[in-house]
Amino acid sequence: MSSEKIFRKACELMPGGVNSPVRAYRAVGMTPPFIDHARGSHIYDIDGNCYIDYVGSWGPMILGHAREEVVQAVKEAAARGTSYGAPTTAEVELAEMIQQAVPSMEMLRMVNSGTEAVMSAIRAARGFTGRELIVKFEGCYHGHSDGLLVKAGSGLLTENVPDSAGVPAAFAETTLIARYNDLESVRSLFERYGKRIAALIVEPVAANMGVVPPEPGFLEGLRAITRKYGAVLIFDEVITGFRLGYGGAQQYYGVIPDMTTFGKIVGGGMPMAVYGGRKDIMACVSPVGPVYQAGTLSGNPVAVAAGKAMLKLLGDDPAIYDRLEERSIRIEKAFRDAIERYQVKAVINRAGSLMSIFFTGNPVKCFEDVMTSDLDKFRQYFAAMKSCGMYIAPSQFEAFFVNDALTEEDLQMTERAIDRALSIWKE
Repeated sequence: MSSEKIFRKACELMPGGVNSPVRAYRAVGMTPPFIDHARGSHIYDIDGNCYIDYVGSWGPMILGHAREEVVQAVKEAAARGTSYGAPTTAEVELAEMIQQAVPSMEMLRMVNSGTEAVMSAIRAARGFTGRELIVKFEGCYHGHSDGLLVKAGSGLLTENVPDSAGVPAAFAETTLIARYNDLESVRSLFERYGKRIAALIVEPVAANMGVVPPEPGFLEGLRAITRKYGAVLIFDEVITGFRLGYGGAQQYYGVIPDMTTFGKIVGGGMPMAVYGGRKDIMACVSPVGPVYQAGTLSGNPVAVAAGKAMLKLLGDDPAIYDRLEERSIRIEKAFRDAIERYQVKAVINRAGSLMSIFFTGNPVKCFEDVMTSDLDKFRQYFAAMKSCGMYIAPSQFEAFFVNDALTEEDLQMTERAIDRALSIWKE
């Protein structure tokens, strides 16, 4: 059955035919390819097409797909049972690996998704401080829990939905909105509400409105402001964790938060996430403290096995981050050269192995800059890249993820694809 036919059937069974909004390809006016399998740097659809994958399951496939050591770990764990709902030695070992990689995670708790990790971290911060308000940034996405679907990024931007229906106004009222890369907007909120603010949550590199790196001093400023007012600083590293470096964005930028959330990278790409941080904050979490959070599948043995295998590969080969940087610089250069060669009104932002092209003539440093992008041009660019065998996010507001499995042939094909895609507007 073709992607076209299966999508028609899917639309009768699931909202929009998908289980997550951006997958529907509505923003680019196409039918989504239905995936059959993936290996290394390539992903294959049911129509027989092969693509070089720059989505990587939205980030965690740093090593590429179906890495042998991870697959073997999953097989061995599944053979012993897929779920216990009980403690295992392996989850303690994984927790220790995470703590050694990210020392600010003095104590942590495993959950099942980035959404759950962020929701739980905020609850813990509120329980610890006894305060209700949180601060987030316009265009940053932290999962789909009620209080965070305010001026969010990712699929909400792609589908042109500024907020979500079904969220009680009272929930939204506990969320204050600041401007990314604008410390003055943060100071103003804290000057007015500081004694009521429990936490400030930020993507250290905004990657859900496209990639927008922090300006020099921005993260340091957030650290200083939250410390002054006794608020908890939460880094949402669902995307940046173990990608910008083995110690995440906090190691990369040298700014240490009070709490951190990691996503599916800690499960080797499987449904798993982690939240944690200072021991005094995490001591508020049940069963030790009064902040309740639980889950039968938390610390699932199969996901834990995959996570252990993934983190061991990353930890044993620190040169991977040098290789990712080299490949990312090369791809960024291909974009910049083509933008200049064909005089395209576009800019490229990059932080490590994350990057985005924005079809605007303005520097992109915040949500307002992102929204000047020409979405029609993005659709044309996307179609051209897809026709050249590139599997990229079907949205202006998502990241381009580089992985370690890319070969020299892949990189050369990517350079040619970028040149062709950006040449379509030449006179």
